[in-house]
Amino acid sequence: MILNIDLVSDFVCPWCFLGKFRLDRAIEELRAARPDLDIRVNWLPFFLNPDTPEAGEPYRAFLEAKFGGPIKADAVLDKVRDAAAEDGLNYAFERIRTRPNTLQAHRLMYRAQSIGQTPAHIQMLADALFTAHFQEGRDIGDKDTLADIAAACGERRDAVREWLDGREDIDKVRRMAEGVRSQGIEGVPFFILNRKLAVSGAQSAAVLGAAILQSLENGKPS
Repeated sequence: MILNIDLVSDFVCPWCFLGKFRLDRAIEELRAARPDLDIRVNWLPFFLNPDTPEAGEPYRAFLEAKFGGPIKADAVLDKVRDAAAEDGLNYAFERIRTRPNTLQAHRLMYRAQSIGQTPAHIQMLADALFTAHFQEGRDIGDKDTLADIAAACGERRDAVREWLDGREDIDKVRRMAEGVRSQGIEGVPFFILNRKLAVSGAQSAAVLGAAILQSLENGKPS
C-alpha cells in the first residue's frame, strides 16, 4: 500500500527542521506497525521570504528586523530551541552568519526527486540541508556548499556544481512555490497526507502518526 506525503517546507525555516524530525519519528513507528506501507515523501518548495537577495543577507540583522529587535529575536529562537530540545534536536543559531536565498537548495531537492533518486537519498539530502544550515552554520544558498552537500550524499560533485551554474528547473521551482501559495498555504511546515488530509505546523510525532492513519482510513491511497 502506497502512502504519499507531500511536505511543503523551506530549508531556512527552523520549525520545518523540527517538523521533519517529528515526521521521521512518526514514519519509523508506522513502518514498524505497518510493514505493508510504501511511504513516499515528496518535497514541495516554499519561500518564507521570496525577496531575500540572491547572495543572502546578514542573519542576525534579518532576525532583529523581522521580530522587532534583539530581545524579541532571542525569544523566538529560544522558543524553537525549547520545543526541539524535548525531541532531542539541537540548533546552533549562533553559528549562522547568512540568511540564504533558498532557490538553489530547492532546485537541488527538485533535481534529486525528478531524476528518480531513492527515498533514502531524498531523506539524506533533506537532513543534510537542514543540518548544514541550523547546526553547522553553512550557507546553503552558496553553490559550492550545495555541491559539497550533494557529494556527501553520494552524488558527483562536479556534475552537480555544473548543473547549479545553469538555469534548468529555476522557473519550474518558482512555479511550484507559487502554486503552493495559490492553494492558500501561507505557513510551513505543511503536510498533505495521501492527498486527503492536511496538517499544518510542526506537530508532534503522535499527532502526525494519528493523522497519517486517519488518511489511510479515509479510503484507499491514490
